[in-house]
Amino acid sequence: MATLPSQNLQSGRPLCFPSLNSPKVSSLKFPIFSPRKLKPLELFTRSDGFSNSRLVGRASASASEFKADMPEILGDVSIFTAAGQPVLLKDLWDQNQGIAVVALLRHFGCPCCWELASELKEAKARFEAAGVKLIAIGVGTPNKARMLAERLPFPMDCLYADPERKAYDMLGLNYGFGPTFFNPASTKVFSRFESLRKAVKNYTVEATPDETSGVLQQGGMFVFKGKQLLYARKDEGTGDHAPLHEVFDICCKVPAS
Repeated sequence: MATLPSQNLQSGRPLCFPSLNSPKVSSLKFPIFSPRKLKPLELFTRSDGFSNSRLVGRASASASEFKADMPEILGDVSIFTAAGQPVLLKDLWDQNQGIAVVALLRHFGCPCCWELASELKEAKARFEAAGVKLIAIGVGTPNKARMLAERLPFPMDCLYADPERKAYDMLGLNYGFGPTFFNPASTKVFSRFESLRKAVKNYTVEATPDETSGVLQQGGMFVFKGKQLLYARKDEGTGDHAPLHEVFDICCKVPAS
């Protein structure tokens, strides 16, 4: 099987705040270690005995390196629509031949995620014209998702909330205090200052999760065809998002059924 483009993995996951002087932000307490309710799924296998979460160097992955039952495990994950209705992740796209781009944002109060959501909104029509369903998931409750949807704005029909970070845990996405603040990958956002400025025009810090441990979560990007995983990328740090042109190219290369 051909090697699929999967971004390098690191443990870093910096935070992104609108202002460290904000009353809401300054009152947050960030535990270095937060209890996890679910064990992260080990998506990548390694023969050298090192855990993915401890990797410092760079690594690539092919489709054969993913656990074969990963889509089935994800099928048990329940999240919420932006309107507040529970839904199984597997029910969001055709599990036989449907192609879906699943974009996991950090949390609804992250300005960098407003930037990514803005890019996803602009690309939505292009993906749909290619027969691809776009799914955006963020950390927080449905009412936080609606804040982003109303203020950005962003279409609610493809926006979902994962307040307990179930999908993030199962996908083993990066999480933590130290790497969240200090990962070098976060510097990429400075090259996109203008797009970030436009995206946060109507931003509100109130979209930040009430459960403060959620702000330490990083996101990622995945492409599925039915139950087959075609592309995976874990964000190394805040603002380190998958290039959408790369994701779109993967979708266009999917063989016709």
